[in-house]
Amino acid sequence: MRNTIVRRSVMTASAVSLVLLAAACSSDKPADKKAEPRAAGSSSAPAAAPEAKGKTDAELAKLIVTQADVRDRMFKEVTAAEIAAASTVTSDKPECKVLAQAQSLGTVGTPTGAARTKVSTPESAGVASLGLTALTLTSYDGKGAEEALASVKTAGTACAGGYTVPQAEEKITKVAPGPAVTGVDDTVTLTLSSDDLDTQLVVVRKGNTLATSYTVGLKPELALDVLDVQFNKLG
Repeated sequence: MRNTIVRRSVMTASAVSLVLLAAACSSDKPADKKAEPRAAGSSSAPAAAPEAKGKTDAELAKLIVTQADVRDRMFKEVTAAEIAAASTVTSDKPECKVLAQAQSLGTVGTPTGAARTKVSTPESAGVASLGLTALTLTSYDGKGAEEALASVKTAGTACAGGYTVPQAEEKITKVAPGPAVTGVDDTVTLTLSSDDLDTQLVVVRKGNTLATSYTVGLKPELALDVLDVQFNKLG
């Protein structure tokens, strides 16, 4: 069944109470019970699940969305120079570096592989619908994806007052929560504001893979359409 990313403004939770009842039984002469011998080497503890292995660059290249998946958008390959530049991105505030990396086609954490693409709306869509999305897939061993996503969430709170990306000569004046999304394993959405523009950073997790989109344009929410397709393509 197709998973669909949807935005929600309010989420509710319910609490469930569990009552334990104990019964006691007594007799004049309790029966003696002997413990049954356990076979050598046996254990009641379940075997540990094998650690998840991250995907490689080549594997992720086959999974990232393309023109064939989203026909009403225009796709452009990310160059080697852009990837190299992304690896050098920093911030004037160390705690905000992960946000600067995420919005610049960089990687967060220690991924085993990465794939990138740029997606834009055609001019025929009209000025009100123009936008550009930088999309990055990253995969991780073990709990790496969860830890990387958690670091973005932490930075989103720590950097609420803004930060600067020296390499891009860009100053973010405010970081605030963006529209919530559901239908994914985990996610964070942030609105990054500058003096004259609001942009949207969205990170969604599918197992041990992250899809990160950074959208610039008058309608940054258009990135959710691409992420919907990407999430389902991850399987």
